[in-house]
Amino acid sequence: MSLPTFAADSIDVDTNKALSDSVVKIFATRVNPDTFKPWNKQSPSNVTGSGVVIEGKRILTNAHVALYASEIQVQANEAGDKLAATVEFIAPGIDLAILKLEDEGFFKSHTPMPRATTLPSIKDAVLAYGFPAGGDSQSITKGIVSRIEFAGYKHQVSGLRIQVDAAINPGNSGGPVVAGDKMIGLIFSNIPSAQNIGYIIPNEEIELFLKDIADGRYDGKPAIFDTFQTLENPALRAFLKLDKDAKGLVVSQPVRPDSDYPLRKWDVVTHIGGTPVDAQGMVTVSGGLRVRMQYLVQKVAKNGLVPLTVLRAGEAMSLQLPVVSGVAKLIPELAGTYPPYFIYGPMVLTKVTADMLPGYQATVPSNAGTINALVNWSLTGNPLVTQRGDNASAEKEELVVVSAPFFPHKVATGYGNLAFRVIKSVNGTPVRSLAHLVALLRDMKDEFVAFDIEMKGGEGVVFRHKDILAATEEVLTSNSIRSQGSELLMKVWRGQDR
Repeated sequence: MSLPTFAADSIDVDTNKALSDSVVKIFATRVNPDTFKPWNKQSPSNVTGSGVVIEGKRILTNAHVALYASEIQVQANEAGDKLAATVEFIAPGIDLAILKLEDEGFFKSHTPMPRATTLPSIKDAVLAYGFPAGGDSQSITKGIVSRIEFAGYKHQVSGLRIQVDAAINPGNSGGPVVAGDKMIGLIFSNIPSAQNIGYIIPNEEIELFLKDIADGRYDGKPAIFDTFQTLENPALRAFLKLDKDAKGLVVSQPVRPDSDYPLRKWDVVTHIGGTPVDAQGMVTVSGGLRVRMQYLVQKVAKNGLVPLTVLRAGEAMSLQLPVVSGVAKLIPELAGTYPPYFIYGPMVLTKVTADMLPGYQATVPSNAGTINALVNWSLTGNPLVTQRGDNASAEKEELVVVSAPFFPHKVATGYGNLAFRVIKSVNGTPVRSLAHLVALLRDMKDEFVAFDIEMKGGEGVVFRHKDILAATEEVLTSNSIRSQGSELLMKVWRGQDR
C-alpha cells in the first residue's frame, strides 16, 4: 500500500522557515470569574497556546487562549525573549482573537502567513503547526482533511469547521494548519477521549471575523434561530399536503411568536437564497460539499435579511427573514465577562448564568449525587433547570439567584441555605433583573423586605430593611469585601442610572 504524498514535504527551505517564523507561542495568565463568590476572582493560572502572524501587524489566535487573560506574552519560534501583547478583539463564540504587540518591530522579521482562498478537499494533506505540551520547541504534525461540516461552536454561534487527523494536543490551540504552502485554518479543538480527531476554523470563518472587526467593533455572525425538523416522515408529509417531489425543512417553532414575524409553524423552507433545501435540511454548495441549510445565511444575508422560499398550506411564497447574531437567553453564558453582583446584608445576589451549573456540580461529591441534585431541582421547579433554555423577555430579562450560603450574621438566624435559589419577587413585585431588584431595594419604603423564592416548597425570607442596611457594612468589613456591588449595580444603588 502506497503512503499519501504530502505537498508540504516539497516546500523549499526558505518557504518552510517563513511558515515556521509566522507561528508564535502564547503565554497567558488567566484570572477566571468565581460564580460562587462573584465579588472575587479565582486564583491566577498560567496557560499556553499558539498563534499566527497575519496582515496589519497582528497575531491571530483562539479566544479561549486569551479569554480572561490579565497578562499575555508572545514568543517567536526559536527565540528566548517574550514580548508583551494585548487583546485587540475577541469573539468567544467563533473562538477567535486578535493580539497586538507593544513592540511592532517584531513583524519586520516575522511576516504574515499566506491564507488559501478556497476550502480544502477531503483527503488533502495538511501540516499542523504549534507549541503543544510535551516540549518547548515548535511542533509540526501531519494528517489529512477528514470532514468538512457546518456545526455549532459556542454561545449560539455556528460555522464551518474542518476535521483533521493530525495529532493535536493542549497548546496547539490557535496554531495554523497548512496545505501546500498556505494556511487553510486555525486549530481550535480536539476530542480528548478520541484519537486523531481535531478541528480547525477554516479561512472562510476567519475572513468573516476580520471583515466584521474592520470597523473597530465585533458584531457577530447573522444566523437563523427558529427550530426546524426534517421532512422525512410520510405522515408529516401527508399532514402538510405535500406532493412526493416537495423537499425542504419544516418550521416546528418560530423564534418569535408575533404576527409580524415572517415564518409560521408548519412552513416548509424549500430554498434559501435560491439554493434548494433537501428533506434533511441540507444544501449542496461549491465542490459538491453538502452542509446544513444555515450555512448559507452568512453568504446571502444582506442588511439583516435572508431571502427564503417556503411552502405554506401548499402554496409557494417568497419571504425576507430577519437574522440576528444571537437571541437573548434567560440564562446566558458569561462569554468572557465577569458576573455582576450585589450584597444585601448576608445575601449575595447575582444573575444566573450557564457557567454556574458546572460550578454547582463540582460541589456534589459523586456523579450520582449530581444527577440526584438535578432531579430534585427539576421536581421542585428550580428555574436553573426548568428554564434553562428559555428566551429572555421584557417581563423577565434574567434570573436573580443567591449565589452562596448566607454570610454569618444574626439577621439571618433561623434561615436555611438558600444558595442557588432564584428570587421570584420582593414584597410581591416580580423581579425582572438584578438591576431591577437593586432598584426595588434602593427605593424600599416598607419596614420589612420579603423575598419569595421561585420553586416549590421554597421558604420565604423576611428582613427588616434598616437592619439589613446596617448588617451590610458589617458583612463587607468582616469579609474584607471592597465593594457592595459591581460597578453598574452600584450606580443603580446610588441612583446614578436615572
